[in-house]
Amino acid sequence: MEILEQQSLRLFNTFGIDVKARYFVTLEKVSDITEFIREARFAGLPRLILGGGSNVVFRQDYPGVVLHVKFNGIELVEENHHDVFIRVAAGENWHDFVRTTIAWGYAGLENLSLIPGTVGAAPIQNIGAYGVEFCEVFYALEAVDLETGMTKIFNQQTARLGYRDSYFKSVAPNKFLIYSVTVRLPKRVRWRIDYQGLKGRLVGDDEPLSAERISDVICQLRREKLPDPGELGNAGSFFKNPWVSASDYDALKNKFPDLPGFKRHDGNYKLSAGWLIERCGWKGYRKGDVGVSSLHALVLVNYGHATGESIWQVAQDIMASVQARFGIALEIEPRVIE
Repeated sequence: MEILEQQSLRLFNTFGIDVKARYFVTLEKVSDITEFIREARFAGLPRLILGGGSNVVFRQDYPGVVLHVKFNGIELVEENHHDVFIRVAAGENWHDFVRTTIAWGYAGLENLSLIPGTVGAAPIQNIGAYGVEFCEVFYALEAVDLETGMTKIFNQQTARLGYRDSYFKSVAPNKFLIYSVTVRLPKRVRWRIDYQGLKGRLVGDDEPLSAERISDVICQLRREKLPDPGELGNAGSFFKNPWVSASDYDALKNKFPDLPGFKRHDGNYKLSAGWLIERCGWKGYRKGDVGVSSLHALVLVNYGHATGESIWQVAQDIMASVQARFGIALEIEPRVIE
């Protein structure tokens, strides 16, 4: 277990926000968790579990302990007539894991290609893209209670995965440190390509569908729409897509005829937060080193030396303008660290 003091976090969050952590602890093996719990100097301090830093906004220096998870390893643990079960360490890069499963000949994760971050963050955020959410392949995870040191296994029911939400995000943040995740991938392939913009890239030629091909196309689409955090600091989608009732959707549609909406099984409608923000004139906006991507209005960007506070203020202005024009309250997707 490596312990650093007053460590800059600029390279550990994809926004590139230059704040410091009082303590920065790197965990490379499960036994490091026990060592951390026993370390007297950390008693009573706030803690933050950090993987790839792709879903956080630091508004100021962090006064406690940042736990940087770097566990690695991928293994096939079980197989039956219908499914395969693959356990992966929480510190593995998510996209690398997706491509590994494809190389092993399994499908099910291809729609989630090129999502930044680590595997441990996938259940916390219940990541999703192109019509698929992580909860659809999630089987179980192993985590350690950082207060008691006890290991607990969470399943579909106890992990409470919802839309960009989970037990670990909204109920008990930073209480459990996830060290492995198990996914269940079906042997019978059912391609999910009906999402807007995806089907048109895949249908119409003689090339057969495969997990690799779908993954490649989704990578192309993401690179076209979203800035690379390695080149321009960002945390991907900054706002959640809001849900409205059918009656509210009809009222909005009458007022804004080009409003896109996606009907849910319960009759409610999912709206495009990016569309709402763009219609309020924010796409391509820049104030100092904070901006809204010219590729996608849902993405806030750091052009160099933006602070977390300045990013937060622009986010508040965007939310206020969408509320004023459409009567819709947007929710922020990344974790905001005070």
